[in-house]
Amino acid sequence: MAKKKILVLNGPNLNLLGKRQPDIYGRLTLEQINKKVQALAKELGVEVDCRQSNSEGELVTWIQQAPRRYSAIIINPAAYTHSSVALRDAITAAGLPAVEVHISNIYKREEFRKHSYIAGAAVGQITGFGVQSYLLGLRAAVEQL
Repeated sequence: MAKKKILVLNGPNLNLLGKRQPDIYGRLTLEQINKKVQALAKELGVEVDCRQSNSEGELVTWIQQAPRRYSAIIINPAAYTHSSVALRDAITAAGLPAVEVHISNIYKREEFRKHSYIAGAAVGQITGFGVQSYLLGLRAAVEQL
């Protein structure tokens, strides 16, 4: 039987991790986070495809295409969390279990960051645990399969 595949999506500015506000987002780069996610995926017996885009449209396209290749989605929508009905609609239309993750605790930050358009379309949300948010998100996604 083929391994289950999980799509890991990262939104805008996450390509700047390690340099961008390390007091909030930590010192790990996105590449380092992806390596940790891939290592855990191997342990859990699944494959992951990690992608990042600053473009909302590209993220939407990847989500729309996901049901053909993937069994679940892990998404850190970054700033699109608070503004993108398009991402929410794409996740809903895809019909795959989606886990929303955030490095920082969005509920301890500015007021506008406390609302997520994605949360209502996701099976769950993990926020505030740094790189562990991704690893916990991967474990949660695997449990949904």
